[in-house]
Amino acid sequence: MTDRIPTLTVDEARARIDGDAGAVVLDVREPDEWNAGHVDGSTSIPMGELSARRPDIPDARPLVVVCRSGARSAKVTQALVAAGYDASNLVGGLQAWVEAGEPLVAEGGGAGVVA
Repeated sequence: MTDRIPTLTVDEARARIDGDAGAVVLDVREPDEWNAGHVDGSTSIPMGELSARRPDIPDARPLVVVCRSGARSAKVTQALVAAGYDASNLVGGLQAWVEAGEPLVAEGGGAGVVA
């Protein structure tokens, strides 16, 4: 990626989410991926729906943009930053999130997995 894309490690992302600003996790994966497991409290807007759902993108708080590995979310983060959003990409995506011991929840309840 380029150095114009703000990035966060898992620890930095957790600090932004739990911090005073209360960053919103924006999950840009497809619905089946989301249903299998996502960060509790995150917002799901698949990458292909971002333009149509722009009013649904939170703009009052920082965004931590996530996908499975960090590739899709890097592209989305770059576009969001260019549009004036305070957005950062989670390096390594939800795979890194889980590897760091952070939890995911499934849509139907219970523990989630990265799909």
